[in-house]
Amino acid sequence: MEESRRDREQAFANLVRAYRKNHIGKGPEKIKVTFFGNWAIAHMAGSLSPVERFIARTDQGRMMIWQARTHMIKELYQQTRPVDMEALVGANFVKLFTDIDVDQDEVVSVFVFDRPIDGGTRMNEL
Repeated sequence: MEESRRDREQAFANLVRAYRKNHIGKGPEKIKVTFFGNWAIAHMAGSLSPVERFIARTDQGRMMIWQARTHMIKELYQQTRPVDMEALVGANFVKLFTDIDVDQDEVVSVFVFDRPIDGGTRMNEL
């Protein structure tokens, strides 16, 4: 079962990369996904495009990138449901929590689903 879970986590990582590439223009270079109860936790590195890295050289540019990569990505997931992710984990997508460290080009995203996706029965509450 553990191997199956790792395979599903890797498949989920590939879906996150493809979704971001299709809807944002660039997916992360590295991504690690862990399922925990009804959460899929994704740690990503190398998400910024060359243009975004250029823009991020100023405080105003970093803020603009942070806004786009947090608030706008959340809206995107609400408007364009990740149906492939839902099919993979067998649960409905509820919401996304995400944050980016622009200077380090690292993103952590927590995908919340309506039921456990890790093979257990635990439901994480906020």
